[in-house]
This record gives sequence, structure tokens and C-alpha cells, in this order.
Amino acid sequence: MRSDALDYAEMDDAVLADLFRARDSGAVRFIATQNNQRLFRAAWAVLKDGGEAEDAVQSGYLKAFAAIDSFEGRSKLSTWLTRIVINEALTRRRSARRRAPLIGEADALGIESGRSDDRGHPAGQPTPEQHVANVQLQQALEQALSRLPDIYRIVFVLREIEGMTVDEAAVALDILPATVKTRFFRARQMLQAQLASVDRTDLEDFLTFAGAACSSLTDRLLDLIVAHVARARPSFH
Repeated sequence: MRSDALDYAEMDDAVLADLFRARDSGAVRFIATQNNQRLFRAAWAVLKDGGEAEDAVQSGYLKAFAAIDSFEGRSKLSTWLTRIVINEALTRRRSARRRAPLIGEADALGIESGRSDDRGHPAGQPTPEQHVANVQLQQALEQALSRLPDIYRIVFVLREIEGMTVDEAAVALDILPATVKTRFFRARQMLQAQLASVDRTDLEDFLTFAGAACSSLTDRLLDLIVAHVARARPSFH
């Protein structure tokens, strides 16, 4: 059956994982399109830098492809991917901090460079005034989240912005559900003043990763998976 004739949205995670393992291009594209934004936000919550977060997502996908046989379906595929990307982001952050004494911590961590203005792709065309107000709000949210301690920021992003359940966030972060609840409560307390005038739509628009950026990452992922398999295939001479 041709991959473009398959209805990936109707498949369960085990079938999607099998197709991902088999390098089905439609399955890879569907999985990436469904998860890119969540994974980008999760990586940003660790790294606080858009470019670094995108690189972490790409590397995370490749590690997931290499480890797909370990996916047992005990959690959602999206949760499994989120945990892999978070671990990749944490590894990158530790590496950046080791380099920080040599090149300066701010530069190494990219704390002030995580602008996401060019990642938004609104369906409508806002007025210039609305666009400026939205950019200012998103920047204020980003700055407020950036000031949160790491352990609270990632829980807030997964629970409040991505809408993950307590149990899903616990699996993604490899911590107890009770710890997720405690950290989320503390994060909301710390952000209470900044969130007073923010509604749910504003949070959903935070760090939007869609449109051309999403498509470009997906295309690169497909190319890299093909190249990875080609390198791994034995050569007979």
C-alpha cells in the first residue's frame, strides 16, 4: 500500500512506531508534524534558546529512530519522544555549562537569544497594533518563564502550555507525579503576577513552531533518517 494512502491519524502508537522503524516517509512526516511544537517547547524550556532547542529536537528524533525498538507502548509515543528530547536538551545544557568558563555563560546558554517572533504563523492577518501587542506579550511571557528555576519552568511548559497530564509529565521527566504537582503549583505561584492578564489563547500561541519552520525540520529529519540508514546498511564488495 502506498504510504500516501494510509490514514496515519487513525493508527495507534504501536503501528506508527513500526512504520517509523520501517522509514515510512508518511509516518515520519505525520509523527514530526504532530510533535514538533511540543518537542520544541520542551527543549526551549531547558535551553531557553530557539536555535539550540530546534537542534535538540532534530537530534532527539534521530536518537528515537535509533532506539525505536525500545518503545514498548507503556506510554504514548508523544510522551516517549518528549522524554528523549528533554534528555537531549539536558545533555546540551550540561555541555554548554562546562564550556561557559571559556566562552562566557550568557553566550554558551543563549539566554537572551531565544526570540520566537519569526516562528509565529497566525491564521489571520492582525493589524500592526495587534501584531506589536502580541509580540510584546510573547516576549514578556518568555522573559517571565526564563526567570523561573529550571525544574519549575519545564513542568509549567508541559502542564500548562502543552496540556500534558500529571502522569504524562511525570513519565517525560522521569519524576514522581507528586513532584510534578508540587513543581507546577510553585511555578504558578511564581508566575502569578505575570499571568494575571494572560488568557489560555495567549499561552497556546507561546513559542509557536509551525509553518515553514516546522516543515523545514520535518524535511531535514526525513533526509537524515534516509542518510542514517544508508550509512548503517552493510556494503558488499
